[in-house]
Amino acid sequence: MVATAALFAIPFGYLGVRAIGNGGAGWEATVDDASIEPLWRSIQLVVLTTVVATTVGVGMAWLTARTNLPGRRLLGVLAVLPLVIPSYVAAYAYVSAFARGGLLDEALGVSWLPAVRGLPGAVFVLTAVSYPYVYLPVAARLRTLPPSLEESARMLGRSSWQTFRSVVLPQCAAPIAAGSLLVALYTLSDFGAVQYVRYDTLTRRIFAARLDPVTSVAVSLLLGVLALAIAGGEHLARRRFRPVSGVGMKASITHRLGSLRWPAFGATAGVIGLALITPVGVVTWWVIRGQRSGVRRSRAVDLPQETWSTAWIGVVSAVATVAVVLPVAWLVMRRQHRVAAAAGTLVMATFGLPGVVIALSLVGITVGTSWYKGFTVLVLAYVLHFGGQALGAAQSAIGSVSVRYDEAARLLGANRWRRLWRIDLRLMAPGLAAAGGLVLLSVMKELPATLMLRPIEFNTLATRINATVEDALFIDAGGLSLVLVALSGVLTWALVLRRH
Repeated sequence: MVATAALFAIPFGYLGVRAIGNGGAGWEATVDDASIEPLWRSIQLVVLTTVVATTVGVGMAWLTARTNLPGRRLLGVLAVLPLVIPSYVAAYAYVSAFARGGLLDEALGVSWLPAVRGLPGAVFVLTAVSYPYVYLPVAARLRTLPPSLEESARMLGRSSWQTFRSVVLPQCAAPIAAGSLLVALYTLSDFGAVQYVRYDTLTRRIFAARLDPVTSVAVSLLLGVLALAIAGGEHLARRRFRPVSGVGMKASITHRLGSLRWPAFGATAGVIGLALITPVGVVTWWVIRGQRSGVRRSRAVDLPQETWSTAWIGVVSAVATVAVVLPVAWLVMRRQHRVAAAAGTLVMATFGLPGVVIALSLVGITVGTSWYKGFTVLVLAYVLHFGGQALGAAQSAIGSVSVRYDEAARLLGANRWRRLWRIDLRLMAPGLAAAGGLVLLSVMKELPATLMLRPIEFNTLATRINATVEDALFIDAGGLSLVLVALSGVLTWALVLRRH
């Protein structure tokens, strides 16, 4: 646990050493109005996005996992896919779609739509790409929730809504808290969306001061402290959650929506339409319009190689990340281990740091060595950056497994490792697959750390999309974005949804 804590403390240690070296100038940059104002805006954005995304994620999970919603299996697959759309692609797509003369105005003649700008625009974009952080762990928990409590509530005359509010929702408190934390930290660290919707946050301040090392380090440290505060607060709140476990007891209850069946379908399809179909449609529009107008295309795109590179680096990083954080999650949930709890807080807080800060810390450590610009350091960056995603889902998976199975196997003579392999890991498999799926999808769209740490001549779909956008080759950018979404959908089905 000490080694894991030290590993995830690397970015914070780097910022601390740099801040000490800057002396009084760093403190002045931290308390300057140019830093405090973005801090307040970041807090507003985090709170609003977390509330909205949590509401959407819990509602979608309930409808697709526990009701007779029409087409719920397909909708359940589609509900996860917005997670793979890079925030900068989604933001630019929404801005261009809702703008005057944009896709919606051109296709439907609706020029009265509000512009995607400022705080409302940032909340809208970030909710669209981050609500699956809540949806995935909550849906996994709903599928393994013991039905006995719900059956008792219904026998006492409670309606479906009353049962959900008083029985189901408290039992899902831990995965809801874990997903909400991921949304909050993702929002805190995001740069792409706030850049395109023109909303000044700490990440924009860091980018604006990128040529001023004193200011950039000071603001990064301020962001790191805020991330630690959010992660620490979630850990204190999680200690109150004691869900009832009962995996494998009986099939979960399917609630009938009655007259609300089709309105619920419309609401669910509407969310997917805004979060997935709209940005994908805009990207497709770029491709079609570019082909019709004869826009030049890049000859540098090696689609098969870049698709393969994206897939294998994502799978390797996902497996490595789950392997690193699983012992932490186990000790926190089963042993209430204090050192593991501290390590878990660091793991979650690191997710709140921008990828560029994590990359800079690893560059500072490895530059001049054989590790620099190697695959090991690149995978390590992904582990550090997305470990919080895997930890939250892994804790939810462990919390959903009853300790009674383990105790029964121990009484029958099974040793610790046999119990872990034959019982615990098998029952936790859906939740751990969700943890790996979250990391996989995030690695596939990650950009700043990949650009800084990738080996020479190594390209992913995300880096190639970035290069084509910089060269104004929007037909290539759109085509590559579509490939990224399609590949993510296939891998999401194979590694996450099929197991559920």
